[in-house]
Amino acid sequence: MKTVLLVVGKTVEKYFVQAIEEYVQRTKHYISFDLEVIPELKNTKSLSEEQQKEKEGELILKSLQPGDTVVLLDEHGKELRSVEFADYMKRKLNTTNRRLVFIIGGPYGFSPAVYEAAQEKLSLSKMTFSHQMIRLIFVEQLYRAMSILNGSPYHHE
Repeated sequence: MKTVLLVVGKTVEKYFVQAIEEYVQRTKHYISFDLEVIPELKNTKSLSEEQQKEKEGELILKSLQPGDTVVLLDEHGKELRSVEFADYMKRKLNTTNRRLVFIIGGPYGFSPAVYEAAQEKLSLSKMTFSHQMIRLIFVEQLYRAMSILNGSPYHHE
């Protein structure tokens, strides 16, 4: 199984790029993991929020493959503690045949078509974070989950 984090728009702040890349590399010691970037839309000033979500949604759906298990990182999703997320990942590693794809949408969220394509929604917090920051938080939590499952001293109870 391959795990993918699919994001809309590239990370621009150097300190986020470096930290995200650090956790992506650490995570690859445990599982097959890639960060895939969908280019952000150009000339969005003439688009409404709904139109922007629809266009981003089309790009997201084009990036998915048949058989993908799709999990949206969404403010309305289920919240898990780190150890619960580790258990969640353990179950997914044992039951997902193809790709486990986590998706961080654009600034206005997801289109109805993307919600329809998803099997699950997870929330990383009730708080709102920038899209660049949430990428870092997610890859750190994924690494933490893998560390927990492999008995690494990274996580302390």
